[in-house]
Amino acid sequence: MQAIKKLISANKGFLCFLLGMLLIRSAVADWYGVPSASMYPTLLIGDRIISNRLAYDVKLPFTDIVVGRIADPQRGDIVTFSSPEDGTRLVKRLIGLPGDIVEMRDEQLVINGKPMTYDAAAAAPASHRMPDYDGSQMIVRESLPAMAHGVMLLPQRMALRSFGPLTVPAGQYLVLGDNRDDSKDSRYIGFVPRALLTGRVSRVMFSLDPQRHYLPRVKRFGAALQDAG
Repeated sequence: MQAIKKLISANKGFLCFLLGMLLIRSAVADWYGVPSASMYPTLLIGDRIISNRLAYDVKLPFTDIVVGRIADPQRGDIVTFSSPEDGTRLVKRLIGLPGDIVEMRDEQLVINGKPMTYDAAAAAPASHRMPDYDGSQMIVRESLPAMAHGVMLLPQRMALRSFGPLTVPAGQYLVLGDNRDDSKDSRYIGFVPRALLTGRVSRVMFSLDPQRHYLPRVKRFGAALQDAG
């Protein structure tokens, strides 16, 4: 015990720093490395993002207990959350709000009876193509109410392209990956309760390209993610 006390005493400053960082990550802002292609073309493998944990609610540190509400999540937000299936940290786009009736018909979203519109997207750079996949990759622009964003489609991949209609329960949300044919989202894990939302992502902090020996993608440093319609 004496040795432990001496070790703590000799490293008080460092331990306080670590505790402060843990508190910040738990209650204010957390950072993530993007490990999968489920949000292509918006988020790329190797992106580092910051999630604003105070975007919606104030929670007790290290818990999902909400002590105060700041703002309501909005359709189109890119959100981080704990999977209701197994607690895994995920990042997806919020599509369905409480009370919405959402369905998908052969990749086309229908929200509250209104089909969303899809247009050809501007040509994406090669770096926005899904790595290690040789099948056809299509990027279209999906117009949601109040905003638009890019969506990737993989026509040759087996995927769940139709569902619903589903009514989003009170206090819960429906989320989808922008890479619609390669994303484990509400189609598979169900609705996400508000208490499991951990923040909102609006920018890429920085990005390293694993396909090019982790060289920096300089153009993505600080890049905004939301695309107003």
